[in-house]
Amino acid sequence: MQNIKSQITFLIIFIFSLKISAQYQPKNLSKEDLQKVNSWVDKTYNSLSQDEKLGQLFIVALYTNKGEDFINNVRNIVVNDKIGGLILMQDDAAREINLVNEFQSKSKIPLMIGMDAEWGLYQRIAAAHKFPWAITLGAVQDKKVIYEMAQKIAEDCKRMGINWDFAPVVDVNTNPNNPIIGNRSFGSDVQNVINSALAYSNGLQDSNILGAIKHFPGHGDTSTDSHLDLPVVSHNLDRLNSVELAPFKALMNKGIGGVMVAHLYVPALEPQKGIPASVSKNIITGILKEKFGYKGLIITDALNMGAVAKNFKAGELDALAFKAGNDIMLFSQDVATGKKLIQQAIDKGEISQNRVEESVKKILLTKYFLGLDKYVPKNPENINQDLNNDSHKKIVQNVYANALTLLKDEKKLLPLNCKETYYYIPLEEAPYETFLNQLNLGTTVILKKSSEISTIPANSKVIVGFHKDNSTAYKPYKISDASKKVLADLNKNQNVILNVFGSPYALRDVDISKTSTVLVSYENNDDSMTATANSFNGKTKISGRLPVLVNDSLKYGMGMDLNVSVKTNFYQPKNSKTIVK
Repeated sequence: MQNIKSQITFLIIFIFSLKISAQYQPKNLSKEDLQKVNSWVDKTYNSLSQDEKLGQLFIVALYTNKGEDFINNVRNIVVNDKIGGLILMQDDAAREINLVNEFQSKSKIPLMIGMDAEWGLYQRIAAAHKFPWAITLGAVQDKKVIYEMAQKIAEDCKRMGINWDFAPVVDVNTNPNNPIIGNRSFGSDVQNVINSALAYSNGLQDSNILGAIKHFPGHGDTSTDSHLDLPVVSHNLDRLNSVELAPFKALMNKGIGGVMVAHLYVPALEPQKGIPASVSKNIITGILKEKFGYKGLIITDALNMGAVAKNFKAGELDALAFKAGNDIMLFSQDVATGKKLIQQAIDKGEISQNRVEESVKKILLTKYFLGLDKYVPKNPENINQDLNNDSHKKIVQNVYANALTLLKDEKKLLPLNCKETYYYIPLEEAPYETFLNQLNLGTTVILKKSSEISTIPANSKVIVGFHKDNSTAYKPYKISDASKKVLADLNKNQNVILNVFGSPYALRDVDISKTSTVLVSYENNDDSMTATANSFNGKTKISGRLPVLVNDSLKYGMGMDLNVSVKTNFYQPKNSKTIVK
């Protein structure tokens, strides 16, 4: 006990002597480790010129699909502007590894390497394996499943030399028509967003990959895409505190290393008209740092986005963002000008040198905690295979299986009876073959086109699939009138099982009152279709819950459990529950 007390005392003394602390630090650090980081940060900071200190505040984008001129420009920025990091964008993993190795070797201070990898590296690297979107994760009741998935994403990040995943999104998606968040949100319930985000963040950071909750102060109820223009969040302070700000406030003291600030105008938080949160001192310094007490890295959303790029000049935008309280300017479009203007503001007394020291030491401290003081070059060989193999399929299909949400099963049509014959009607625009093939491993399923439904004998058991295009997270979820008519016609004289391979919002204006069985699978891809077929064939349980409010009939938390019996390999249905673990 005395030893524990002495360690705690030492840690408190250490933190106060350092004057700068990070929200994230690895677990089980020894006294020796803490002494080393203190020494390394101070020594490194003092070895930097003012120009090098300012360089640490910038992250620029690295694409491999924009040609050699673009890459040479990034190379020059790394060498001449001595930037703090890179965000990896499209497209070739091996090429990116080689460039990161090169740039790290040329950097006096190791580079922070970030990526938007909300649904894994697939978000930027097409050859990688796709992990489920946040809306799918929001349906999962056992949050350990999310934690394990995030650990696998962290493993992929390490393989690439990435040390910062700009995830998870903690926006509460209360607007079904949100054009940019939608599938990227864990849902419309604040507590479920918090629980899911914490599991995701811990999965990353327990594996020594930094997380970043975004988009502060909350992008969930917007009807404008901030990549194109400036969204406005017009709610009053009570609503903002109870919904938009609530996840950030709850997660502030959970050790999450980064917060990304959105390009949003929030009049209740920023009195000056049209000022985005990302350059608002009232919001970043006043609320995030002072009111919420956040000590981690604060980073802007990408500075090339239309919401800010249309209204502010490159470089000037960077200086405004730093003055507002950001530590890092992401996707800077003019590092040299940004550095020059920040220095001019320091010379005029508009920004203190202490602000530079605070941000740079925070960045250095985080880099040390991430092991960047001992950078080891990555090997590009077999990278595509390492990012996409059976180990990924196993984890991903388990997530989809846990997300499956059974909204109703009035005639107890699930699981399928292996001795019966079923008909399958695929609707909407996306592929369906994997689902049909997997179903036929357990029973007999006959494919019928929508134009052939009149040939199906009355009172048959008919499976209808709404297969929505999931090639990006931003595709429309709405169901066509033609598909709704097919479902209505089948409901007249058939026993229908409806499966939605898409967003649950797809059911907003679909009449399912006469449909016996309705299940939501959230996404349309080989993994989700395989997981769904396994549940239909009685191999896995169903336990997901709706993560969003869809309409007056389909509310957050709805869903039924179907538990497989070990003895009979048959599901025993339970009553509908709305409990969220």
